[in-house]
Amino acid sequence: MLAGMIKTDLKIINTESGSVYHGMKNKDKGYNGFGEVYFSTIKKGAIRAWKMHKRMYLNLFVPVGKVQLCFLDDRKDSITNGLAYRLILSQNPYYRLTVPPGIWFGFQGVSDGLNLICNVANIIHDPFEILRKEICEIEMDWSLE
Repeated sequence: MLAGMIKTDLKIINTESGSVYHGMKNKDKGYNGFGEVYFSTIKKGAIRAWKMHKRMYLNLFVPVGKVQLCFLDDRKDSITNGLAYRLILSQNPYYRLTVPPGIWFGFQGVSDGLNLICNVANIIHDPFEILRKEICEIEMDWSLE
């Protein structure tokens, strides 16, 4: 993982009538305040990249489907500066990834059907704190392992 990232196991409570998927509690490691929660969907094979938040902490988990996330650490003062990190989020195993500001990221749909990403953000969406690059501006292997 890249410096400052936190991987937190999450619980799924299954019952006969359905399931409860935990996301985040205010006492959890990685909680940096609450701004908003939002969901993004992505189709299988589609890639959305690249974006970097200057102030927002991301708390990402995938309660439905499977999504590959790719990251590049461009923070000058980071011990992982210049390194990339890839992983797949899904329900098995089910966990949350906390991503600090300053890391470029993109994601790709892996499963057929709905791929749903949830972000518990510490600030409300602000288009002025986001930097964007075209997919070709950062070299990344998007193949699935």
